[in-house]
Amino acid sequence: MAKYFTLTTVVVGMTLVSLPAEAQTTQHLQWDRMAAATYLDERQGWWMAWEPAQRERETFCISCHTAVPYALARSALRAVGGETAPVPQEEALLDNVRRRVRLWAEVAPERLESRGSETILNSLVLASRDARDSRLSDDTRLAFDHLWEMQLDRGDRSGAWPWLHADLEPWEEDGGPYYGAALAAVAVGMAPEGYAHEVANVDRVARLSSYLNDNYKGQNLFNKLTALWASARLPGLLDRAEKAAVIEETLGRQQGDGGWSLSSFGPYQLREGSPRVTESDGYATGMTAFVLLQTGAGPEQPRLKRALAWLSANQDTTDGSWPAHSLNKHRDPSSDIGRFMRDAATAYAVLALTSGHQEIK
Repeated sequence: MAKYFTLTTVVVGMTLVSLPAEAQTTQHLQWDRMAAATYLDERQGWWMAWEPAQRERETFCISCHTAVPYALARSALRAVGGETAPVPQEEALLDNVRRRVRLWAEVAPERLESRGSETILNSLVLASRDARDSRLSDDTRLAFDHLWEMQLDRGDRSGAWPWLHADLEPWEEDGGPYYGAALAAVAVGMAPEGYAHEVANVDRVARLSSYLNDNYKGQNLFNKLTALWASARLPGLLDRAEKAAVIEETLGRQQGDGGWSLSSFGPYQLREGSPRVTESDGYATGMTAFVLLQTGAGPEQPRLKRALAWLSANQDTTDGSWPAHSLNKHRDPSSDIGRFMRDAATAYAVLALTSGHQEIK
């Protein structure tokens, strides 16, 4: 398995900590890669066939909880598992996104907010695919064309995009436009062949960066972590002090078992008024560990080592997934809808656990 071969420096609290290259590996962690792959493939297969997810021209919805995390994680899992080619679910998802991009005039959602959201997610899925080949495809460039067409250029949200608001935490609520803009920055930053620096994109990227920087202080921790991820991809986002502060805040919320609870990342409250789930979960822990690794932390950094150990120890042995809970209402964890957050948790756990083997694109 591959390792990094450079000296890594990470801001922890207000201190720069350098980590030796040979320490930067997660190979020693024990977890069932095949079971994780099986879970993710089965869930993506279910999502593609689920009636409420169906869209025009034999396409399906690109969801924040199942489809997009799957697109980011499955290739990373394939790379460390020895698979030589994408599985059918991967190919079907990519073909679906390409089809919707090519047929955009016919399949674009009617609601402005939904169109804005989809242009971001389409771009992210395709850019992550192209980053692995270090070549920008025509479909990805077209997806970015749609993205820039939807970017707002005036008002308080200039530089951002219309974003779906369904009163659902953590993605489709008041902070959703900021989260979406941060994902757009990840997509633009990971696009190969210097796409972010093309002359036509300079002003567009500058507006995006200004929006994310100007609105950063008022965000909850979930959005700040997403912005921290984006800053690792797109230079100019967040200054040194802001990066140090969000890492310090994040580490301060790490629980005694080494994990994080998603409910601690924002002012979330279940609709029925019942107590929030405060135990560590796979989504918060996986996302946090992955983002910290993306910003330069080595797996042997003590706090991160504990987080990765939590992930290693908390994979469900019955189906290969990681636990997570809805921030909106109590759901039956065995139901398909009840597993949406578990889908995201499993994908981000995989991203974190595989990041020591390769740099995830």
